[in-house]
Amino acid sequence: MSLPQRVRLVEVGPRDGLQNEAVPVSVGDKLRLVHDLAEAGVSYIEAGSFVSPKWVPQMAGSAELFAGLLRKPGVTYAALAPNLRGFEDALAAGVQEVAVFAAASEAFSQRNINCSISESLERFLPVMEAARLHGVTVRGYVSCVLGCPYEGDVAPKQVAAVANELYAMGCYEVSLGDTIGTGTPSATRALFDVVAGQIPRGKLAGHFHDTYGQALANIYASLLEGIQVFDSSVAGLGGCPYAKGATGNVSSEDVVYLLNGLGIETGIDLDKLIAAGQRISDTLGRANGSRVAKARLSA
Repeated sequence: MSLPQRVRLVEVGPRDGLQNEAVPVSVGDKLRLVHDLAEAGVSYIEAGSFVSPKWVPQMAGSAELFAGLLRKPGVTYAALAPNLRGFEDALAAGVQEVAVFAAASEAFSQRNINCSISESLERFLPVMEAARLHGVTVRGYVSCVLGCPYEGDVAPKQVAAVANELYAMGCYEVSLGDTIGTGTPSATRALFDVVAGQIPRGKLAGHFHDTYGQALANIYASLLEGIQVFDSSVAGLGGCPYAKGATGNVSSEDVVYLLNGLGIETGIDLDKLIAAGQRISDTLGRANGSRVAKARLSA
């Protein structure tokens, strides 16, 4: 299969990234990050999460963030809304697209959200119905698609079953997440081949963590499978608090550099993206997790 001409990146740094950082981030700093990303040409930004601050304290203030957004035409500003209460709060804040998530591993589902996979999917039914009523689009995530910290290997057919449930519910796109970063290119290709037997490839996305240094290789393998949407996090922010040793998502800068080298369009200005990543890294007092940014900034 030939490589796509264009790829859409879903920037998850402001949500999936920051929620796992130890340093508290103000709403003002979050807003600046979102605005920096939009200015760099990022067309899809997961900006916040409407969950209990008790469980995810870094996502407190998401309503204030959406209220303060200077929305750029053509940019989608989305939020995680895992239950009806979260959806209602997101709707009140003016969110026009939300995301829901399920796991492909029973053990991970129990330890992450304290319920079975089937129970988690049932919780989404009222969210999907409310979203339809209000004209809000819904994106789905499946975690632990290439391995689980508690169960080990996860069968592709199990991933396909969960992904298909989300798709059948009305998720317009389903992102498959290698939460612990153990996936390899051959396993990635095999996974997408199985899942694509139930869901069109154009409705699938890849979400790779770089724990084992395989994220970019897995993205290239996904491109060969016809996948054209990838989640990434500026400066490699974040990780997964429920997956011991899991490093951050693959950095957006590194993905854009790869895609530029392949002649694939993203619409993103790499220099502006690097600047956005460095600014939030400085704010957090952490090292920039992007190899490309570190190389460019030290040159």
